[in-house]
Amino acid sequence: MIKYSLQCDKEHGFEAWFASSDAYDKQRKRGLVLCPSCNSKKVSKALMAPNVGVRQNKKSGAVATVPSAPTEMVASQLSEKQQALLAMMREVRKEVEKNAEYVGPKFADEARKIHHDEAPERGIYGEATPEEAQALQDEGIAAYPLPMLPEDKN
Repeated sequence: MIKYSLQCDKEHGFEAWFASSDAYDKQRKRGLVLCPSCNSKKVSKALMAPNVGVRQNKKSGAVATVPSAPTEMVASQLSEKQQALLAMMREVRKEVEKNAEYVGPKFADEARKIHHDEAPERGIYGEATPEEAQALQDEGIAAYPLPMLPEDKN
């Protein structure tokens, strides 16, 4: 996954996650990347600082990223409209978690079973790699990512 700082032609800034740089390019060309403030399709990458990784354990290969700013500082810099959008995203996530079954890293397998009537139909949520999510989409299986929230980076 890659996070881009984006800006529309009206200079509204926002961030978005994409499976790859190529995925961003394809979605932008298809007009699927929209400004959340004004719905403009004229979006481009904005200048952004790199997110530098620091090795913690060479044997395990674990990498810790250095956060660009604490959540509180980021939240205080959001406009009223952005804060309202963030509140809605939290509500969507809360409703999914309340009304669906968590299936963890077996999300793609369970979604296929439900799609092929091999498991009871129900709402599920869990984890999937970008490749698994793309494969589900290619197979015509509806699956949508839950909103990424600032607190997810903690």
